[in-house]
Amino acid sequence: MADGSVMSGFFQRAIETWEDDGGAPVSTGDSTQVVLTGSVAQVEWAERIRSLVKADFDRVASAFRLVAEKQSAGSRADTETILEILTDKRNEVLNRRQAGYFIHDWQEIGDQVRQLIFHDERYQAIKRNRPARPR
Repeated sequence: MADGSVMSGFFQRAIETWEDDGGAPVSTGDSTQVVLTGSVAQVEWAERIRSLVKADFDRVASAFRLVAEKQSAGSRADTETILEILTDKRNEVLNRRQAGYFIHDWQEIGDQVRQLIFHDERYQAIKRNRPARPR
């Protein structure tokens, strides 16, 4: 049988190597969530940011749904397309696995969700096809 201190040192080095490689993916307990990768500290930090990002996507979607309820069928079609864009962008962002992505790109949310929509080709097509508003 191997000496406990030798085995302990072996496992300690193995754990340190493993942590240097990004550690284990940490789950937040929600089985529907994508598991983030990074160090434990990065994952914890990114999960906090990620929850704010989710809330911002939800806030924007809620605002568009309220607008859609008050629109005519023609206008509502454009708003429904924007909601589809929003859903696609939400999935694209929240399915990212790298904790560093959220820490680097989403720490300051600002108007990022709006910008994601505005830069989508489907939104640009809606904008091009709208008649100019009188000023």
